Amino acid sequence: MLDIQDELREKCPWDHKQTNESLRPHTIEEAFELCDAIMDGNPVEIQKEMGDVMEHLVFYAMIGREQGLFDMGDVLEKEADKLVFRHPHIYGYTNEKGEFVKPECANPDEVSKLWERVKQKEKGGNKTVLSGVPRSLPSLIKAYRIQDKARNVGFDWEKREDVWQKVYEEIDELKAELEKGDKANSEKELGDVLFAIVNAARLYHINPDTALELTNRKFISRFGYVEQKAKEQGRELKDLTLAEMDALWEEAKAKEK
Repeated sequence: MLDIQDELREKCPWDHKQTNESLRPHTIEEAFELCDAIMDGNPVEIQKEMGDVMEHLVFYAMIGREQGLFDMGDVLEKEADKLVFRHPHIYGYTNEKGEFVKPECANPDEVSKLWERVKQKEKGGNKTVLSGVPRSLPSLIKAYRIQDKARNVGFDWEKREDVWQKVYEEIDELKAELEKGDKANSEKELGDVLFAIVNAARLYHINPDTALELTNRKFISRFGYVEQKAKEQGRELKDLTLAEMDALWEEAKAKEK
């Protein structure tokens, strides 16, 4: 793989001109294609898309080597060191007193909390808990990660059921602003509603991004059924009444069951 990438860099005009910046949007696209394959549960496509993502990582490492900054060996070595450092419950570590210690973690939740403490120590305490959340993450995923990181340092609801009061409170505030016709405040309140719902999903161990994607796919499938049935009748969607579309929608739902 490394040899092929080197040859392409030298001989292919497209590969030759690429930079970190020009590759970035393609990398994002490849990552989402891998996510699609995972959601589809298709092992053949997962393998294929993993290869595409890996090719990009090889490309970045090659550019790093050309600039005299790092190569693939450096990348993997540093990642290996980081994994060992961030898993003291597996590998142990030497504390300030020179003692070898190995903290115990009985479940994934304890591991997550230890992970955050170790990451802060790794960064020398110069960064905040939430500074590690990438700014370019999609907003829904970012909200989940923000809340999860806050949870790992103890900032969370004592009882998950209590979150619903916050959800209903935010919905009421949104409705009040909508009734006033205040678009700016309505936008802020809608954000609060979504953030609260993400919080509820997290507390009930549901990934909101996955849940929303399942609903997106369900809607696409049902709407596609409505569109197909309209075509079979020799009609355009815009020619159907809302009642007719609702009836076809219910047919699509029934077929899913």
